[in-house]
Formats: sequence, structure tokens, C-alpha cells
Amino acid sequence: MEQQLRELLKQVQSGAITVEQALERLRHLPFEDLEFAKLDTHRPLRKGFPEAVYSPGKTPHQIAALMKRLVEHGQTALATRAPREVYEAVHAELPEAEYHEPARIIVLRAAESQRPEESGGGMVLVISAGTADQPVAEEAAVTAETMGCRVERLYDVGVAGIHRLLRHSDKLSQARAIVVVAGMEGALASVVGGLARAPVVAVPTSVGYGASFGGIGALLTMLNSCAGGVAVVNIDNGYGAGYFAGLIATCAASTPNANEM
Repeated sequence: MEQQLRELLKQVQSGAITVEQALERLRHLPFEDLEFAKLDTHRPLRKGFPEAVYSPGKTPHQIAALMKRLVEHGQTALATRAPREVYEAVHAELPEAEYHEPARIIVLRAAESQRPEESGGGMVLVISAGTADQPVAEEAAVTAETMGCRVERLYDVGVAGIHRLLRHSDKLSQARAIVVVAGMEGALASVVGGLARAPVVAVPTSVGYGASFGGIGALLTMLNSCAGGVAVVNIDNGYGAGYFAGLIATCAASTPNANEM
């Protein structure tokens, strides 16, 4: 979006197009009305990352239409919470769409978009307490990757066997941002928050039984963390955690070192 605006302004400056022609193009800048949805095409300019498509409640055709328009605006499109049958229907209309099964995310990349290994974004470390937490952890990981961050995963290292986490202290120290995904009692976020310098984004999951109350137990534990630098998102909100961690890592990577200022 920013590059498109620069090109448009250069064309006006050089006289290649008139001011009136530029205004006509800019009419679609704030949002595009697709009748069933108003697509926020201005978001990358404000936030640095395009609007995501929340799949539940939308038909596959609507999801495909939204993703197609995002890509036509030069933006990478991401659709969350999409089961495989929805992806199959979307893929029939958009053969270039990719599917990330555990994360339930569909990605359609703009032609000029960078993949994580090509980007200068900082490293995001995604940690899950148990194997059952991995779908939410993958939602966070794929979101941060799509934002251009390098992502490393550290799964099934919960507090029931804390030695599994401690052997990876090098990764904790290298991360620019850390996402901790945990159900049951949710204690892992406090442990990581007490060990790592990087900000921790805690994600309670609905994994658990009895007094876990569908994730409320983990949520309250994380909100009551005594470790500094721990922020908490909603239950099962892997997308929100990945987005937040991606913003932190991207900003950290673009900030000059204190010695260089």
C-alpha cells in the first residue's frame, strides 16, 4: 500500500497523471465496499499489516472474494479459523492459496511479498505447554511468519517437565518476542516471563477439564502473573498473539542499537 501511494504521488509529480485522476484512484483508499463487507484497504498504511479475514460466518465464495481483492491491492491475504473443507472450496477459486492445517489459516501472497527468510523482521519464539495447545500456537506462528518475522517453535515444554524448557535457554535469549500458549493452569507464561528478557505474549487455551472452565483458569493465572513483561490475550486467540508479537519483533528489528544513535 505504501509503495502504491509513493508511485501514485510520483506520477502526479511528473505529470504522468492529473490530480483529478489521482483523486479518483484514492477514492478506494479508506475501504472498498463489496456489499457483503467493507474491506479496509487502508490498514497496511496505518498498521503495517493488512486486514485479516475471519472465516466463521462467511461463505467460501465471500472469503475468496475478500482475499482476491486484498491481493489485487498488493497485500498478502490471511484467512483465520478456516477448516479444510472451507479451504478446499476457496482453493477451487484461488489455486495459489496455501493452507496451514494445524493453524487453520489460508494464506494468499501478493506477488511482491517477502517470505520470512527474506525479511529483516526479528525472531518470534512460539512456545506451547502441551501438544494439545499446538493448534493455537500454530495460529500465532503462521500469523507472525506472514507478517515477515522469523519464527521458531518450541512445543510440549510445559511445567510438568520444566527441564524440557530449560534446555532451550539459548532460544529464550535470542527472541525479540515470545508467545507462550498454555491451557490447564496456564503457569508456563510466568515461568518464561521470569527467564526471558523479551516481552511475553501469553495465550490461555481452552484445553483442560473441570476447574479449568474452558480456559478461564489459565486466563486468570496469566493475568495474575508476578513476572514482569507478560501481556495476555483472549482465550485461544493465537492470531492476536502472533500479530502483537510480530509488531514487537518488527519494531525491535527496525530500531537502531543504542550505541548507533
